[in-house]
Amino acid sequence: MRNSILLAFLVLFTFSTQAQFGTTEVVNPVEWSGSIEKKSDNSYQFILEAEIEEDWHVYSQDTPEGGPQPLWFNYLEEGNGYELDGKTTESESETEYSEIFGVDEIFFAEEATFKQNINLTNEQLSVIKMELKYQVCKESCIGEEYYVIFDLKENEVKFLQNYDEFQAYGATAEKSSAAEKEEVSEASQVQQSGKNVDENVAEEEDKSTLTIFFLAFFSGFLALLTPCVFPMIPMTVGFFTKQSKTRSKGIKNALLYGFFIVVIYVLLGTLVVGIFGADSLNALSTNATFNIIFFILLVIFAISFLGAFEIMLPNSWANKVDRQADRGGIVGIFFMALALAIVSFSCTGPIVGTLLVQAASKGGLAPVIGMLGFSLAIAIPFGLFALFPAWMNSLPRSGGWLNTVKVFLGFLELALAFKFLSNADLILQTHVLEREIFLAIWIAIFGTLAYYLFGKMKLPHDSELPHISVGRLLLGLLTLAFTVYLIPGLWGAPLKILSGVTPPMNYSESPYGVGYKKLGSGGASNDEFPEDAYLGPNDIVMFKDYEKGMKYAKKKDLPVLLDFTGLVCANCRKMEERVWSEPQVLGKLKNDVVLISLYVDVKDELPEDEQYTSKTTGKRIRTVGNKWSDFQIEHYGVNAQPYYILLDHKENMLNKPVAYTPDVEEYAAWLQEGIDKFKN
Repeated sequence: MRNSILLAFLVLFTFSTQAQFGTTEVVNPVEWSGSIEKKSDNSYQFILEAEIEEDWHVYSQDTPEGGPQPLWFNYLEEGNGYELDGKTTESESETEYSEIFGVDEIFFAEEATFKQNINLTNEQLSVIKMELKYQVCKESCIGEEYYVIFDLKENEVKFLQNYDEFQAYGATAEKSSAAEKEEVSEASQVQQSGKNVDENVAEEEDKSTLTIFFLAFFSGFLALLTPCVFPMIPMTVGFFTKQSKTRSKGIKNALLYGFFIVVIYVLLGTLVVGIFGADSLNALSTNATFNIIFFILLVIFAISFLGAFEIMLPNSWANKVDRQADRGGIVGIFFMALALAIVSFSCTGPIVGTLLVQAASKGGLAPVIGMLGFSLAIAIPFGLFALFPAWMNSLPRSGGWLNTVKVFLGFLELALAFKFLSNADLILQTHVLEREIFLAIWIAIFGTLAYYLFGKMKLPHDSELPHISVGRLLLGLLTLAFTVYLIPGLWGAPLKILSGVTPPMNYSESPYGVGYKKLGSGGASNDEFPEDAYLGPNDIVMFKDYEKGMKYAKKKDLPVLLDFTGLVCANCRKMEERVWSEPQVLGKLKNDVVLISLYVDVKDELPEDEQYTSKTTGKRIRTVGNKWSDFQIEHYGVNAQPYYILLDHKENMLNKPVAYTPDVEEYAAWLQEGIDKFKN
């Protein structure tokens, strides 16, 4: 069982979880405000401020091409009465490499400020108009647009969503009652949307917090099995039970000892939050220098675990704490717990360090929650064995297996180290540690680990091994199986269970597998390929126009899968790569439905006679993307992507629409439900 737990830790420690988030109504997670500062008679500075809901990101105007939709400022009639003085400046942003798009995403979280200097060439000009477009993303992405009015006479900035009202606003116009109603309505919508978003965010945070807690708890249990901690259990419990005058007193002292272990590690997590701030390490985790430093630290820890040397805190610290422990009473018990933390540092330090970084990257109080879970796993056994001392007879004896645990940790730390180096390589785009090289290193590490577990090699602190245990054999077989699983990745296998751990498929010497190139639209024959259709993801025939797709569906007597998506929608790509590619889903998408994918961020201009003002939002619809976004809001009351709807030929929904659904079986069942209803 012990060895199985170790393998489970490998899986749990290297994979992160994603909370599901589905938006089922129109939301707007960004609230805008503005002001005007007069610099001189003819010079002004326009200031725009955005308050962004927690966990949502607004992408910078400097976001590289091929990434998410950048922020866009379009000052109308520039040169007609005014000129822009330089580029719009931004407040501090964050940068994070996107494995989906293969570029560095530049974005704002929580808040953003933008400033633009204006010089008037016509002193009589009192109104300047601007169009503001941006994309805000969480697990869903929303494309948003505002019409901004800078009223120099009233010294006021107005954010409108009604295009006709925007157009009618004149140089000397007073704020109409209609405008007031619009702004009040808009503010109410934003406020209500914020409430809905907050509810989803809270649910997601709860899931994330639970994940951190249980991962930390399991890490603490693993630390308990190291040679620095495990032998201390019977020694410490025996000390309390034998030295105390009564059994109840011994139990009380042992429980108090466990409590102080929790306190010490929770204080450590609190210290991390206090020093670095609740969210600062989130930005550090996407910093190349930080990742390189952590790579070096993990390599040092790994070499120590493998037996090259011991990492210990200064002996003077331990001696001072030991002297305090002799004082007795509650204070003495506290220092005994502190002594355990110091003495066991060589074993627990790497685990605690890695755990703190992982938790801190989540932001908030995650480091505190992480240390609570870690310390509870260590503290609970001291209390349990004090209550039930007979259980200690069932504990395995200290011996060579403890060093095996430590060596196992060494290999694990070494593998994790290269994950951090891979992060740095992706951020810097040096292409030194591409997918094939990364996998080759991991194959070497885990292959050697399997060789070690089979007893074919010894390290400095290993004892003589006349035979290996059944548990060690099974762990070796599982490690070998994992190694074999990695090997096809060298030739282009997707390795889906390692998605997000290994470098992405496109960050590779052979992105499509050795000897293969990207397929074009010629993958289907002209005889079979329908007119006006495209070859979409996973070679699925798709339509990008609603009317043409619906016409084809009627011809083939098939239901329609309406897919509201985006060119730069990360979760749309995840659905296509991880869910649509599965046989139980792919078969249905190719044979049982007609796929209509409507891209809401396409920038192609509509013909002049097809442009219009939305009856739903009041916005001016100028592009193909605007058209499909307005279509989604008008017909389904939703403005987020991905969003999937199954329709019959009368455009009636066959079942309840779904958003981001990473569970393959759940999505396949949803598809089948709609298909069955259509047939019946």
